[in-house]
Parts: sequence; structure tokens; C-alpha cells
Amino acid sequence: MKKIAVLTGAGISAESGLKTFRDSDGLWEGYNIEDVATPEAWRRNPKLVQDFYNERRKNVLAAQPNAAHYALAKLEEKYDVTIITQNIDDLHERGGSSKVVHLHGIITRSQSSKNPKLTYPINGWEIKMDEVCELGSPLRAHVVWFGEEVPMIETAAQICTQADLFILVGSSLAVYPAAGLVNYVPRGVPKYIVDPKIPELNQNSSFIKIQEKATVGVPALVSQLLITD
Repeated sequence: MKKIAVLTGAGISAESGLKTFRDSDGLWEGYNIEDVATPEAWRRNPKLVQDFYNERRKNVLAAQPNAAHYALAKLEEKYDVTIITQNIDDLHERGGSSKVVHLHGIITRSQSSKNPKLTYPINGWEIKMDEVCELGSPLRAHVVWFGEEVPMIETAAQICTQADLFILVGSSLAVYPAAGLVNYVPRGVPKYIVDPKIPELNQNSSFIKIQEKATVGVPALVSQLLITD
């Protein structure tokens, strides 16, 4: 069974109504990134950060997978598919994809503020300020902040090196190290990009470009791949 690696970014979640910090004004839901998405912000004002992610989690749980999420899950009928996502929502899982690697964590889990490897399911949408991990340190959203390591990046790079086909959906490739993953895809492997605004890529000429939003371009590509030998 051929292996497909799919790298998804904010564009696919945006069509389910989830905003990202890459809005035109540079703010994420009206907040500066430095105030809500860094270790320094957590040390400075943990309640602000906790409240911010509780609200984002509530939005994620209210959102629904879209046609692009469902189409990528359908690819598993014929291919060994791994989704590598920069997104912190669980829409790929709810859309039916069985193998999802979250580069930047997943907001529906909490983690220890002392040891990021200690993660826990969240009952409902809220992490309360008095909730602690088994080490006694406060729980926070299981999200990789700016300035923190991306623990799944090596796993993702390995997946890309083994791909027989690579698909990039809804990512501007502006955030590293995720943006560097395309460089691990072997030469000669077919590479597709689905985005209404195709970003500049080092390997731009080798990508098959589908200049559509995810909910249009991904189902069309999946239909094509499912009828291809």
C-alpha cells in the first residue's frame, strides 16, 4: 500500500470557522501572540493564558470537520495515510483520519507545566487554575508555544522521507520547523499543494498546484487519487 504524507495548516481549519494568529492584523482573536502563546506569557499572567486557551477550546469543540477533513480520511480506503498537522484542533480525528501527528500539540488535552510529556484528557472545555498534574504543577493547554521545542518534528520528518506521495494543504509554510518538512520528501515523489494562495516554495516548480480552497481542492484531488492505479 502506497504511503501518503499530508501536511496541513491553518487554511483547512479556517474553513470550519477557526481563526488563527496569521490573520491580516497579526493578532489571534484580538490578542498579541506574545501575551498568550509564549512561556513568558504563562509566567507573567497564567490566568490570561489559561482563559485564552479555554475559549479557543470551546470554539474547537463547537466547530465541525469540513469536506477537506472528510476527503482526507477517505484516502485511507486505498492508501496508508498519515496526517501531519500544524493545527491544534482535533478536526482531522473527528473527520475520520486514523493516523494524525500534531506538531504543535492538541488543545483538547492538558499538560503539566513542569513536564510537557505528562498529558491528560480534559473533561469538557475548561482547565481550571487549581488543577495540577501528578507532580503538583499547574495544568496548561497541550500546545507548543513560541520558543518551545517541537517534539514531534523528527517523527514527522521520518514520515516525509518514506512518502510515496506528498500533499500540502492550507499552509503558508511560514512557521519553522514545520515549513522545512517538504525538504525531507524524496526527489521524484509526486507533490501536490492545495491553497487559494500558493506560497513561494524552494521546490515550487516540482509541486502540482491546485489553487483552490481546501473544501474544493482536497475532495477533487482525493477523487482523482482514488481512481488512479
